[in-house]
Amino acid sequence: MIFDTYRPDTTGGYFERACQALGMTVEHWWLRDVARIPEGYDLYLRIDCGDGYDIRLPPNLRPVVFYAIDTHLPHSWEKIRRMAPQFDLVCCCHRDASLRLPDAVWLPVAGDPTMPAEHHGMNRFDVAFVGTDGGRPRKFYLQALRERYPQSFIGKADYRDLMTIYGQARIGFNYSIGNDVNMRIFEVLAARTLLVTNALANDDLGRLGLEDRRHLVLYRRPAEVVELIDYYLAHEEEREQIAASGAEVVRARHTYVHRMRQLLMTVSHRLGVPLPIQKGTQTNLFVSPI
Repeated sequence: MIFDTYRPDTTGGYFERACQALGMTVEHWWLRDVARIPEGYDLYLRIDCGDGYDIRLPPNLRPVVFYAIDTHLPHSWEKIRRMAPQFDLVCCCHRDASLRLPDAVWLPVAGDPTMPAEHHGMNRFDVAFVGTDGGRPRKFYLQALRERYPQSFIGKADYRDLMTIYGQARIGFNYSIGNDVNMRIFEVLAARTLLVTNALANDDLGRLGLEDRRHLVLYRRPAEVVELIDYYLAHEEEREQIAASGAEVVRARHTYVHRMRQLLMTVSHRLGVPLPIQKGTQTNLFVSPI
């Protein structure tokens, strides 16, 4: 695996832990060291870490796959588009990007394979959102939530505390920019907490088997956010039922272990490369590996 780890919560780390959970041997290389990477690995996987797009891997390192993440950022997209032809396969975490790159595959982000199995059951917070305020309109949503629900957690936190924070909240809030199926979606669901998030124009959540009012709750206009949160804060049984159903879907189909299996299946099918996929395990993939 080839990615930089300037941040402890970089996506490459999740994939690395998923490989370890699958019993696979993985070696991690930084981008600055690509010239020293030897031949002989079964697979070379470069994971987007937001920089180093001008660094080319030696052409003798094959098969090589690129997992593109920042395709939703205009300045990164142009660099990703130019570098894509040097890889044998490109996987994109955003579906619209996979449609714009020739022969690319949609491979969404996911939940952490080390997530807790049970809900904490101690509701310290009415609403939880872990992350930065970002730009408009998300920062306005968050400020409104801070003012209306003072018993909430809205702000930054260590990634190792995410499940604890969301697990101790009645509702987890999310706002996706564009059509971004972001990691927060899976984090909240995995914690068995009701997710309230904005509907996406292309229904990518539905493509992943996540249905409104069954696994999560979708809002389509700003005024609905408070209406829905107020409703589900007052209806505990309904809230817990949806949260439990959402957690079940994520744990069964949308962890990084599932994503890594899908990547290996796609490499095997597309490139004809036999790779170690655990036998006797169910993949339960919602995204076609073809």
